[in-house]
Amino acid sequence: MTARAALARFAFSFLAAGVAATAAHAADFDWKKFQGKTVTFLANNNPVSQALLAHKADFEKLTGITLKVDSYQEQQMRQRLVTVMNAHSDEVDVFMSLPSREGQQFAAAGWYADVSAMTKNEVAPDYDFAGLSQALLKAATYDGKLTSLPMNIEGPILYYRTDVFKKCGVGEPKTIADVEAAAKKIKACDNVLTPFVSRGLKPAVAYTFSNMLHNIGGSYIVDGKSALCSAKDKEALDTYSRLLRDYGPPGVVNYSFYQISALYRSGRAAMAFESSNELRTVMEGGERLKDTALIPFPAGEAGQVPTAIGWGMAVSAYSKQPDAAWYFVQWATSPAVQKLMAVQGIAPPRSSVASDPDYRKWIEEEPVRKQWQAALDVLAAKGSSEVGYPIVANPESREFIGQAVQDLILKQKSVDQACADADRALDALISQK
Repeated sequence: MTARAALARFAFSFLAAGVAATAAHAADFDWKKFQGKTVTFLANNNPVSQALLAHKADFEKLTGITLKVDSYQEQQMRQRLVTVMNAHSDEVDVFMSLPSREGQQFAAAGWYADVSAMTKNEVAPDYDFAGLSQALLKAATYDGKLTSLPMNIEGPILYYRTDVFKKCGVGEPKTIADVEAAAKKIKACDNVLTPFVSRGLKPAVAYTFSNMLHNIGGSYIVDGKSALCSAKDKEALDTYSRLLRDYGPPGVVNYSFYQISALYRSGRAAMAFESSNELRTVMEGGERLKDTALIPFPAGEAGQVPTAIGWGMAVSAYSKQPDAAWYFVQWATSPAVQKLMAVQGIAPPRSSVASDPDYRKWIEEEPVRKQWQAALDVLAAKGSSEVGYPIVANPESREFIGQAVQDLILKQKSVDQACADADRALDALISQK
């Protein structure tokens, strides 16, 4: 039986069990309550939404609700959302949100419906709200209002080619310095491969850079001021940009997860520092299944302080049908659906799913999956959700972090000038109320 067929059989049996359980509680909860309604979902076209929407037909069959999906790449999705929300439009009912990025800003703007009340009323008996990651729920709560429910847990990890490391006589990196030494050795050993790739696109840099910053021991804010010109922060800026400048691909300042995963999957990169979500994309086609190892990003002076965040499902404050929207949100974040997504490489934000026998069996089938889960365990135990500055203007702060990194990659400024220019702009953001 093929892997695709096995997954299909598993999905059918699991959803059938879920439907049967729901039917047993029909007197208490009716999935067909909003039959005939249409719910519009604004999705970021990333592996999380792709795994979820593979089961779109199951939701529509279960509920009788038509799910209209508007899917865009990340930057375009956010532009669309801002346009809709600024107009107080009801065009979007449910949208994907990253609390670590825009949570505080969107909450202050009043764009989120409060999901708290929804989790207490009209809830399927097998939903298990308490089983969701409490850390992720806390990260999505602002002024006592729950803004979204977690779809996954993720963070950047290091993917590396074991065959290339063996050929070039490189051992598994244990420290950040080892990563750079490995890149240097691979560059001398094989001048065709890209030794190291990570995010260089300005608004995307903070996701991976923050991991390095925290491992080195840096902080974004000290005594109420931006600290990019502190010794640790400058070390992080210099190291991250040097890795991409000296060992990254041409045009790396335009790279986010799409380009990074494609480069690594095609066999043209030896190391990729990118999201754990990309396991599914990187392993697509199977070319990298037997020659890839995964580890949390190696330690700096402060040890390992990985980035750990999760995408959330949010209901728009301007939706005219929040109850029907809630049915989609609870289906999408239910144990049954998150289990299906988990065996597609989307790390579950529920411990019950992570310990489920079927999921554990899937993990044990390939060494790379076991390494992926081990890296996720480190993220869950040691992770920081601070990606960019912990302020309302967090999305804008990421632009200035990315600008400083790009200035160094392109050799347009010295590290002292790049951090000083960024600090001035960031201090202005920090002072905003």
